[in-house]
Amino acid sequence: MPPFKDDQIIIISPGSETTLAQLGLPESFTPAAFRIRSRMFPGEKAGEWEPNKIRKKGGPGAHGANGSTNGDTEVVYEEDFMSEEGAVWPIAGGKIVNWSCFFALMTHVYNTLNPPFHTPILLIAQPVWTMKDHEKITQFFFERFKMPAFALMDSAVATMYAYGVQSATVIDIGKGKCDVTAISEFLTHEAGRTVALENAGGEAMTKRLLEVIKPKDKHFSRDMAEQLKKSPICEILPVGTQLPGPASGSEEAVSNPAAAASTGAAGSGPGQRDTGTALGAVPLGPGPDTVVGDEANGDDESEGVIDVASIVTGGKMQEYLAKKEREKLEKDKNKKKNAADAAAANIAKPARLPNSKREKGTFMYEDHKLLDTLKEMNLSKGDLAEMRERLDEGPKSKAGTAEETTNGDATSPVASGLAKAGSIKREIEVGTERFQAVSGGILESIADAVHKTITSVEEVNKRSELWDSLIIVGNGAKIRGFKDALMSLLQAKYLISPSSATIFTSELPSTISTPAGTGANTPQPQLGPHGGSGVNPLLLAATTAQNPHMMHPGQSTPASMHSHNMHSSHGQTPTSIKIAKVPEYFPEWKEVGYDESTFLGAQVAAKVLFVVDQGLGKGYMTRNDWNDSGPTGIHDFAI
Repeated sequence: MPPFKDDQIIIISPGSETTLAQLGLPESFTPAAFRIRSRMFPGEKAGEWEPNKIRKKGGPGAHGANGSTNGDTEVVYEEDFMSEEGAVWPIAGGKIVNWSCFFALMTHVYNTLNPPFHTPILLIAQPVWTMKDHEKITQFFFERFKMPAFALMDSAVATMYAYGVQSATVIDIGKGKCDVTAISEFLTHEAGRTVALENAGGEAMTKRLLEVIKPKDKHFSRDMAEQLKKSPICEILPVGTQLPGPASGSEEAVSNPAAAASTGAAGSGPGQRDTGTALGAVPLGPGPDTVVGDEANGDDESEGVIDVASIVTGGKMQEYLAKKEREKLEKDKNKKKNAADAAAANIAKPARLPNSKREKGTFMYEDHKLLDTLKEMNLSKGDLAEMRERLDEGPKSKAGTAEETTNGDATSPVASGLAKAGSIKREIEVGTERFQAVSGGILESIADAVHKTITSVEEVNKRSELWDSLIIVGNGAKIRGFKDALMSLLQAKYLISPSSATIFTSELPSTISTPAGTGANTPQPQLGPHGGSGVNPLLLAATTAQNPHMMHPGQSTPASMHSHNMHSSHGQTPTSIKIAKVPEYFPEWKEVGYDESTFLGAQVAAKVLFVVDQGLGKGYMTRNDWNDSGPTGIHDFAI
């Protein structure tokens, strides 16, 4: 068949939260051209889906002055491109949980790309997808899009194409799962492969942040925890790193748990009431005037929650906005005053502490729910823009401020743009809980999965290469410090230094006599106790088997190492653990990072399969193959 051109190839990489897609291969591979949210909204009829939320549009004539609806007025609908209220997510934990919605999502992605007729498709498959899933997907794509060729590629194999290595251990941290795959010489080891490991993805980290912060701030929501996880102040510290704050050594042993729970004191005897709580801080409770508070009083559940609807319907919107404006001015005034006082003191301050050394940090929270509430109230464009601007605590762009000043009209395009784009931002402060996203065993479960997957490889002599080439990808691994923390945990749990060699001390040859007092049996310097090598041959075998570069250039491998017993127990424990070197010949990817390098590998593979190989290696399924074998034929072509 005629060869495909670079601009005639579609690449789609579905994910639990984001689907990456691109039409055509650029000369220098770039990140995905389209990032589409992996969700759809139910349509008006059952079985129909919409890519965006459809809501009633409020405007003049739709409602009377008293809020009544005119019977002869046609209802107008509009698309809300930001809201995700009522969305259906067809992929969860890598698994396709809603096939109708998934096929609608693929159709939306295809229509967004708007490709020409003669266009092959490469789809990245999740490791958890079964053979039956591959058949259903293949049938849908061939019957719906009438494409000339179709290819399925495992996400771990695609990552190998991106890094240009033959053997590696791919650790893919997704939203709701973690996949660990050992690939040796482009051969995927299915035995022992960790697929869709639960409670080890980005969602588990979000839940953990909510779990540790919720007891201290009852208004802290899951959406706040999600945005905190994505903010720069959320960081994973290496294993053994102490959290910032008072030294743990100053904490006293609690001898009376009851006293500690109620007053914070370490004990109830003399000299025990010297803790911070006992010296005047609020006791832990429960009860009035305590940290826990009065549990019997449930009236404060809505404290701190903005009831916008009651404010508007009560005619107090202007009063409320004026109050918020005064609060913002007061806050700015206090900041300026503090800055002036610090400058007047002329005190030499130390360098700004890094995030890992600061006990508290702040991040900007985008309140989408509050913005949705404002939109549901059918306010005019001017009122909606004014409400958003008054409630927003985020930094204002200089361009937007200049345009607002110039136009000065609440119904201008600038004001309507404020109503459509962006959201209401609020500043939230958190403590050291922001360092505990992977606490509670999340990081340990991932490390155990890596060890289990590598040790399941039957060829023992290949395990060291897998330990020395770890590839950590996925948007769940984007958290600051995650990769370093995982590496430090792997090295702390499984790394064995070859210099210790304590396991070989009992294997010394028994033919060596104990040196006598005359020195007759003392080994000569030129001949070591083990011959001319001068080292323990077992220790040499253990060291050089996994680290060939440590062998002297003129030193030959002992003959005993070439026997069939060379894979002794030392091959099961790594003497080195390393991360694979990232490719440096893609400048566009260097700027954004390689967390989504699976898509980069898909680009490389698409170039090889559709353009270079042209089907000689049976890397993709043609329409003739589909006509001959049907959906089951994809198993002969899937990579």
